[in-house]
Amino acid sequence: MGTETTRPGVGTRLPPLEIPITRTLIVAGAIASRDYQDVHHDAELARRKGSPDIFMNILTTNGLVGRYITDHFGSAAEIRKVAIRLGAPNYPGDTMVLTGRIEELDEVTGMATVRVVGANGIGNHVTGTVTVTLTAATATATVTGEVDS
Repeated sequence: MGTETTRPGVGTRLPPLEIPITRTLIVAGAIASRDYQDVHHDAELARRKGSPDIFMNILTTNGLVGRYITDHFGSAAEIRKVAIRLGAPNYPGDTMVLTGRIEELDEVTGMATVRVVGANGIGNHVTGTVTVTLTAATATATVTGEVDS
């Protein structure tokens, strides 16, 4: 088990990406996506609504999932579809670790479906799939670990 360069295939695991969840990230993501709900920027109002603190919005999570895929496959990879579901909230001071595994790969079209999970200290924050077209520039990728069979 180590890091190697290989052609990705079904079962290939993408290396994990650790993302520190900071107040700045949560608030900046909410502002950038024009989500002005108080639970994403005002800790006191979030507590009044039953949350222990502010928490990340789905659009920020969606962007981070997209970043995870393009960081791995490169900017030439084309994201075609993102289907995610939120679970445990991302609160400031935690770390979300994104992991992925190629579940389907069409060698002819270069379309791959990657199962993505983003876990934090209280559980899975996000689960879902990303469909991406791999181009000639993304035909090889760095993978860590083993390929599942």
